[in-house]
Amino acid sequence: MNQADLTAKIQNGDTSVFPDIVEQCQQMVYNTALSIVQNEADAEDITQEVFIEVYENLTEFRQEAQVNTWIYRITINKALDFEKRKKRQKHGGLLKRIFSVRAEEEPINFNHPGAQLDNKEKAAVLFRALKKLPENQQLAFTLHKIEGLPYKEVAAIMETSLYAVESLIARGKTSLKKILEDYYQSSE
Repeated sequence: MNQADLTAKIQNGDTSVFPDIVEQCQQMVYNTALSIVQNEADAEDITQEVFIEVYENLTEFRQEAQVNTWIYRITINKALDFEKRKKRQKHGGLLKRIFSVRAEEEPINFNHPGAQLDNKEKAAVLFRALKKLPENQQLAFTLHKIEGLPYKEVAAIMETSLYAVESLIARGKTSLKKILEDYYQSSE
C-alpha cells in the first residue's frame, strides 16, 4: 500500500492499516534509531516505543506531512529522549560515577545494516565521530547521508528550512572531517 492510500485510510479513521505501516516502516525506524543510539538492543526498544505511539495516535495523524515523515519525527524524538535519559543517568550521583564504567570508554560495537562487512571498523569510527557533532548536525547528516533522504524530506522531518538543512550538513561535514583527521593522526 502506498503513502497516499495509507493517508487516505487513516483520514477516514481506518486503523486496520497499522500492520501495513509497521511492515513498511519497521526497518526505517530501526535503522534511524540505531544510527542515533548506536546500540542494537536500545534501537529495538525504541522501535517498539515508536510503533506503540504511532498506534495510540493514529487517529490524530494530521495530513500536514506524509506518514513516513511523521514516523521519522517520532523516531528521532524517541531516540533523542533516550540519549538524554542515558546522559542524565550517566551523570548521576557520585557513587554511580565512581563505580560505573564511563560510556566514552566503552567501544561502540553494533552492526548497522548500512555498513558492509569489510567496512564495520570504519563505520564504528564514523558513528563515534557523529556522536561528537551538535544534535542538529548529527540528525541532518544521519538522515541525508546514512538514511539517504533528500534535503527536502530532511527539512520536513526536522521542521526547518531547506537552507538550514544544507547548512547543517555542510557544517557537519566540516566538523566530521576535522574529528576524523584528528582521530587518524593520533592513531598513527
